[in-house]
Amino acid sequence: MSPSLIPCCDIKKEKWVLTDEGKSYTVAGSPEMQLFQAIPPEGISREELQKRVDPSVYKIGCSQAMKNKWVEMGKLQVSRKVQHVEDQVKDVLLKISDGKEVGAEDIDSLKKRKLIALQTWKGYSLRKGPNYVVKRTKALTDLTREQLQRIYDLVGVTGKIWNSRITISMLEASQLKEGIFILFSRQGQLGAFNICLDVRAQFREIFLEMGFEEMPTNNYVESSFWNFDALFQPQQHPARDSHDTFFLQVPSTTKSLPEDYVDRVKCIHESGGYGSKGYGYEWKREEANKNLLRTHTTAVSSRILYLLAQKPFTPKRYFSIDRVFRNEAVDRTHLAEFHQIEGIICDRGLTLGDLIGVLNEFFSRLGMSKLRFKPAYNPYTEPSMEIFSYHEGFKKWVEVGNSGMFRPEMLLPMGLPEDVRAIAWGLSLERPTMILYGIDNIRDLFGHKVDLGLIKTNPICRLGIQ
Repeated sequence: MSPSLIPCCDIKKEKWVLTDEGKSYTVAGSPEMQLFQAIPPEGISREELQKRVDPSVYKIGCSQAMKNKWVEMGKLQVSRKVQHVEDQVKDVLLKISDGKEVGAEDIDSLKKRKLIALQTWKGYSLRKGPNYVVKRTKALTDLTREQLQRIYDLVGVTGKIWNSRITISMLEASQLKEGIFILFSRQGQLGAFNICLDVRAQFREIFLEMGFEEMPTNNYVESSFWNFDALFQPQQHPARDSHDTFFLQVPSTTKSLPEDYVDRVKCIHESGGYGSKGYGYEWKREEANKNLLRTHTTAVSSRILYLLAQKPFTPKRYFSIDRVFRNEAVDRTHLAEFHQIEGIICDRGLTLGDLIGVLNEFFSRLGMSKLRFKPAYNPYTEPSMEIFSYHEGFKKWVEVGNSGMFRPEMLLPMGLPEDVRAIAWGLSLERPTMILYGIDNIRDLFGHKVDLGLIKTNPICRLGIQ
């Protein structure tokens, strides 16, 4: 429905309601109160107390009553520590049932005990728009020669007026279909790049200036072997679950893999090698054969490094900027697909100091001169570091990427010499773009909800290049 006819907006209301267990406690009292009332002033044996209350009430009541310091649980005898208590749980439950305000601590406590649940109500608000009509008329999709001539006369095309949009009111009949308009123009409107493409071009320019070579990233579909196994990522890793990865149904498996390399990868996973113990599990070929939408561009890096190892070694610098896919819930900061930026340097005798030096050079070209590094964990890099930069606008340190040195268990089975090291780092394209352009919802930046007007009016971004 057009907003000009009937504007519509979503309405969402939330409130806490009692669960069935919570409702039962408003009548009988909380388990701790029931347990307390079942204990006489002189005390009672555990066996006798269990007979007086329900088993479920006894278990919960003992825990909560001891937590509240109401009772003392001896090996054989249970006794009261206080003589009078108030059933605050029941009181709070009754307040919620009556729709009264309750403190955040009480809500949190009852939620943990599963005595309340959040009830969400969704609705819509409709109202009459400026172009609201009672009866809908059939839209006109074709214009006759006479109508075109009339429009031409209404616009009054002269040597000075070359671009005019025809409105419905100018045809009087108000039958022109919405979206149909006539354009008299000698100059067509120029297109505009998406903001992400502009920022991507700037990143690419920085890599090229630093002597990097771009990797081919045109394969969105990748096998689990190159995406996970070749990176020394175990087959039981949570990232390989269907909740985090998009697996293909057709074709479900890859057609071919380098068999000698597959055997070496299998060996390093099962029993280790090159000074590693491996993971000590039974590696399965059928898991490695599964096709998926690549979850990171490091899958491309594993292929490139393997090809590099098949020739006499020469130092290389590679980079890639392309799309990856994750099975994530979509919200303001997450999409199921996004872009990853990755840089790799492969050479003899590289150290962690070289990685830190390259990162300072790379991010300084982005206008980020203040960097900090924090130890992290990745299955295929050791050591690994998270990269933080001080954001002058936010006045705080912001995580901007991840980095590390590829593990020997990944590089040596490929056939690379033992003294060769590979340092790498990566970051998303969307996050720095959102910060640079002041966008707080990733769906306004990438996807079908992007505002074309936003693309045409945003300024050029130079990423702090000096």
